[in-house]
Amino acid sequence: MPQDQSRITYLLQRYTGKTCTRQELEELFAYIAAHPDDAGLHAFMEDVYHDLNPNTALPDIDLDSVYRSMMPPAPAKRVFPMRYAAAAAILAAIVALAFLWRSPRRHAPVKTPLAQQAAKPVTPGSDRATLTLANGTTITLDSTGQQVISGGNTRITQQHGQLVYGTPGSKEQNIQYHTLSTPRGGQFKLTLPDGTKVWLNSASSLRYPTAFTGSSRTVELQGQGYFEVAQNAAQPFKVTVNSMEVQVLGTSFDIMAYNDEATVNTTLVNGAVQVKEGSRLQLLHPGQQAMLNPATHALSVQAADVQKVIAWKNGLFVFNNMTLAAILREIARWYDVEIVYTVQPSQDLYGGGISRSLQLPGVLSLLEANGSNHFRMEGRKVIVLP
Repeated sequence: MPQDQSRITYLLQRYTGKTCTRQELEELFAYIAAHPDDAGLHAFMEDVYHDLNPNTALPDIDLDSVYRSMMPPAPAKRVFPMRYAAAAAILAAIVALAFLWRSPRRHAPVKTPLAQQAAKPVTPGSDRATLTLANGTTITLDSTGQQVISGGNTRITQQHGQLVYGTPGSKEQNIQYHTLSTPRGGQFKLTLPDGTKVWLNSASSLRYPTAFTGSSRTVELQGQGYFEVAQNAAQPFKVTVNSMEVQVLGTSFDIMAYNDEATVNTTLVNGAVQVKEGSRLQLLHPGQQAMLNPATHALSVQAADVQKVIAWKNGLFVFNNMTLAAILREIARWYDVEIVYTVQPSQDLYGGGISRSLQLPGVLSLLEANGSNHFRMEGRKVIVLP
């Protein structure tokens, strides 16, 4: 800790209590930016995190990813100078607090704390899924289970929060199709028979064969998934989403295809993919995103904020240049809650980062931090107030 330990402790307490002034905030960030390896400071912030989240382990977060995600090429309105971005990233990662870049804070009305409004705690999502076998049998999967599942000649094992398919025998003839589905508030990891790894976000499903035969490896996705494809040039990997097809040889990419989103987004992390819709083909390069409008079938390509797109896989919400409504859709899926609007949501753009391991009241409190957003909780409903 610094020479004046009491001063930094005071500033941290003021910050976590959302009562610090702009000058105090800059003083705190300036110190953190100048002393990123201060073990005492990190220990203090860990204590603060555990005070806020007594039953939650400190998440393992990639600071570099957080830092890059907080420096978009076209940033939204922000409260803090960019030279404090690194300090903000450290504080956000360890204390798991949000930095909402919007208008200056306005005085918020006094109300019952969000944590006291829900009859039962609304906890964050976890590793949960359902495996549906070819004969219709369903198997519940969670973060603690360990089991071996019978799947023809293919060995299937659940290892806590992931499902792993072994390599099928060379004489595999009876190819079956399985479906892995995550509920709202769930996520799961899957290793396919060819070694391809898939991370399924909440409210998603993947249908796939127990062995890949023929000229291609084809799976069907609904919702959102992140893929790390095992290379096999002789057998291209294909992901179908309704009328769209994404074809790859070996690469990492994310597809978001939720029904409540306006577009189906394919974001390439590395390698190369080809997006096909009808007779149109679009080749993507790393850092690009293809956006398909299912209503008009319009297909466009733009530069992508890759770290924001795949933040969910790394245990974070990252909001850069996003509207409140878009943010709340992500929150609704992860916490399995209903969003009810009593006012038209603002089109202002927000930016920042929040850990997905926070309890819902903590997330909503962070969204309220700038004084412009107000919420009320009624069971599993989040009411958006004026």
